[in-house]
Order: sequence, then C-alpha cells, then structure tokens
Amino acid sequence: MTSKVVYLGELRTECTHLRSGSTYITDAPTDNHGKGEAFSPTDTVATGLASCMITVMGIKARDLGVELTGSTAEVTKHMAAAPRRISKVELDLYLPSAVGEKQRKILENTGRTCPVAMSLHPELEQVIRFFWTL
Repeated sequence: MTSKVVYLGELRTECTHLRSGSTYITDAPTDNHGKGEAFSPTDTVATGLASCMITVMGIKARDLGVELTGSTAEVTKHMAAAPRRISKVELDLYLPSAVGEKQRKILENTGRTCPVAMSLHPELEQVIRFFWTL
C-alpha cells in the first residue's frame, strides 16, 4: 500500500504517505462547496505533474552532470464542467540558463515524458513552457 486517505469531514481529507509518514490536507475548492483552505484533489494532480517533471529532469540532469537546484514551476489548472474535470494544466518551468542547448533538449523531452504526464488522459491539455533564465 502506498498511502492512506482519511475523510475528516467538511469536505477535507488527510493524506498520509505510509513509508515516510508525510501528510498533507486536501480541501474542496470554494467553487465546489468547499472552504478552499488547502490544495484541492485536482490541485494535487496538476501540481504532481510539475513535481514529477522536475524530479525526472533532476535525475537526468545528474546523469548529464548538470545542476537544476533552484528550478521552479508555476502551475495553473483549468477546470471544465459536464463532467467536472481538469481540462488544461499550464506549467511554466524556470531553469538555469547555464545549461547547454543539447542538454536542454534532452531535459525538456525527459520532463514532457514523465510518468505523470504519460498517465494523464490524452484530452487533458498540457501546456508546458520552459524558460532557461535562472
């Protein structure tokens, strides 16, 4: 088992990663009857895409002898109705400018093909922008 989710009431859950004991709270968003006081479940999906991309890029960067520490991603999630679902995720990734052009192409491809990106429904639009400006 990977994790455990407990419903706390009032449209809130506590999620626990069993191996580490790390936890986080989710809350329904204000546009769906919630308080919006924490990540919504759909926020965690969109944010998970960014986290996965940066993680696998970090693995590949280590293999290439490149340092990505300090890189950031800005995440924007768009929702659709009928059915209510994530329709689009926009990610702006800010990465070190010192990385060479060949390594950039390898790292960008690595990020775009991360496990989360490959697991999301094909109708979910992924708009990924890389800014090599840090």
